[in-house]
Amino acid sequence: MTSSALVTSTTPDPLADRIAEVSRNTAETRISVRINLDGTGQAKLHTGIGFFDHMLDQIARHGLIDLDIDCAGDLHIDGHHTVEDVGITLGQAFARAVGDKKGIRRYGHAYVPLDEALSRVVVDFSGRPGLHIDVKFTAGSIGQLDTQLVYEFFQGFVNHAGVTLHIDNLKGINAHHQCETIFKAFGRTLRAALERDPRSVGVIPSTKGSL
Repeated sequence: MTSSALVTSTTPDPLADRIAEVSRNTAETRISVRINLDGTGQAKLHTGIGFFDHMLDQIARHGLIDLDIDCAGDLHIDGHHTVEDVGITLGQAFARAVGDKKGIRRYGHAYVPLDEALSRVVVDFSGRPGLHIDVKFTAGSIGQLDTQLVYEFFQGFVNHAGVTLHIDNLKGINAHHQCETIFKAFGRTLRAALERDPRSVGVIPSTKGSL
């Protein structure tokens, strides 16, 4: 008597939600991140820095990304490790959720105003990390967030997400407004770049065939 086994193969659903979870633990921070790139903008954020949570919420809300971030950092020293390491871990989660980048638009840009402030953000999910940022904050801190750490957050993100990111604050007097336009524009930019292109289903958006 002979027997045979039916072997089936499945192809990943190109319309399935792109979800990733990443944990990162060091002597300075303990971080867990969960993202759904195809969410509705829901966020659960606990970094210990209130204004930073407010900015992360802008990414979720304006990017339509469900975002859960929990961070226990050495805030008794300062906020540097917390902000930088959240950027690193979030970048790792994005890289994992995006996967091979088939079917995405790849590029995104947005201009966002808030009263007197105006910022422009442009991204390329190129696989090549690069940050170019021109922001002259009018204050050294906003709430408990040192404005120098905005750069550190985005540097950590691009290094681990593998994206090229240009950020320019074009106008602004109020530092809160400057920062909020940057993060709102970043969220809108991510949404545009990661949107699935119905004309390019299953295709990597590069003449090289890989990103």
